[in-house]
Amino acid sequence: MDVGIRDLRDGLSKHLDTVRDGHTITVTDHGKPIARIVPIDVPTSFERLVAEGRITLGRRRTSRSAPVTTSGGVSDLVAEQRR
Repeated sequence: MDVGIRDLRDGLSKHLDTVRDGHTITVTDHGKPIARIVPIDVPTSFERLVAEGRITLGRRRTSRSAPVTTSGGVSDLVAEQRR
């Protein structure tokens, strides 16, 4: 179901009832699709791929290197590297 921005704003409760009933609404701006409102129980493509095991989530880095301390500025460090 396609709904323009003004119609969505004017009838938001009605359109959200449609989504609650399991339907998807495509929001349009001057006839061009710009967004989709989907029921919350419909998994996204990303969630579906994770559930199927076709992609895996990356691990977070837990350690970071210590910051570099210097007595000068960045330009001094660059000049030192160029020598």
